[in-house]
Amino acid sequence: MRCHMQPLIRSSILSLLFASALSAQTKTVAERLGYPRDAKLLILHADDLGFAHSADAASFDALDKGAVSSASIMIPTPWITEVAAYARAHPDADLGLHLTLTSEWETYRWGPTASKDAVPSLLDPDGTLPNEDSIVSRRAKPAEVERELRAQVERALALGIRPTHVDSHMGALFTTPALQATYVKVAHDYRLPFLAMKTNPFGGGTPMPLAPNDIPLDAVIVASPDIPRDKWKDFYLNAIANLKPGLTEIIVHPRAVRLGLAAARL
Repeated sequence: MRCHMQPLIRSSILSLLFASALSAQTKTVAERLGYPRDAKLLILHADDLGFAHSADAASFDALDKGAVSSASIMIPTPWITEVAAYARAHPDADLGLHLTLTSEWETYRWGPTASKDAVPSLLDPDGTLPNEDSIVSRRAKPAEVERELRAQVERALALGIRPTHVDSHMGALFTTPALQATYVKVAHDYRLPFLAMKTNPFGGGTPMPLAPNDIPLDAVIVASPDIPRDKWKDFYLNAIANLKPGLTEIIVHPRAVRLGLAAARL
């Protein structure tokens, strides 16, 4: 099995991955990178930086040791300043934006980056972002979603973060065609690579609104919340052992147990 995970390869992949400026080509991503057509390319990606100090500490350690090759940052969350400090100190780190429209914890919440009066359709009655992506899909107005996404990108830039890509927290931006289109538009406008697949698993298998030059992943792998903690290792080892040809991203959620959130899943 050819499984390539080196940081240099990851950086090369990102220079191609999802870029709207690429000229149309018939070669696969693997072939463009100099690998055989049937090569298996893997991105190991840490989600949710900024959400909690325990998540940040574990993710920084994983990035520094090469255990993951990329990560994405939640701009509206309480611990964003320590992530921004890490980003400024590690300008070559592959850090994207985990565009955030939800706040899923019962008593640990956050609001939008834009002013609340500018994005009322994105708010719960308590003034925070809603706890479920289904609420976003029902209530969110695309114009207000775009306003919030741009506010998150601009906030990142103001903090000295130079994002390498964007994706969507809890898949909220993939739940309706209008939200998908807004996500792609903002990514294109900022010339940022974006996580995408040809068929949207969050939107009932409908095609994602990609431009001809956008390059989607072949597969995204995330552990189900139903998988017990003692089975996580087996799940990920099995996923790696059974990679198919193409470009796959495995998404993990590192936590430093000694710092809290011991029950949070990977």
